[in-house]
Amino acid sequence: MAQLAQLNVARLRHELDHPDLAPFVEALAAVNAVADEAPGFVWRLQDEGDGNATSIRPWGADVIVNLSTWTDLASLEAYVYGVAHASVLKQRRMFFTRMESPSLVLWWVDDDHHPSLEEARDRLAHLEEDGPTPYAFTMRTAFDADGRPLD
Repeated sequence: MAQLAQLNVARLRHELDHPDLAPFVEALAAVNAVADEAPGFVWRLQDEGDGNATSIRPWGADVIVNLSTWTDLASLEAYVYGVAHASVLKQRRMFFTRMESPSLVLWWVDDDHHPSLEEARDRLAHLEEDGPTPYAFTMRTAFDADGRPLD
């Protein structure tokens, strides 16, 4: 069996303690709690502090990461476009700057595997260089765990 891994990166407009980012920061705990209880959710990267990953900055002080695994694409999509997350997603231009390269990548991992940030970065780079493939893909152009395109 396989699980769907996802990496999402975002470039902050300001430091997290800036007043303009207060709505984003205030929503983090609730949005993460919804993810943790969502059907199909398996695991997410967290720092040792407040249970999110905003202090983990492997690609620069202004870039935050979200890395998680899910049982399937439908579960991830239901969470992403669900009410709790979508309300923050709609405001993303207030909190984040547009990135020149892809900011989301998906790929399949073994059930007992928690992907590393290095692995995730490799998948994101592959997506940027080669476009969506079974190795690294997007929600719009997705593949099943056997490498077949999803309609």
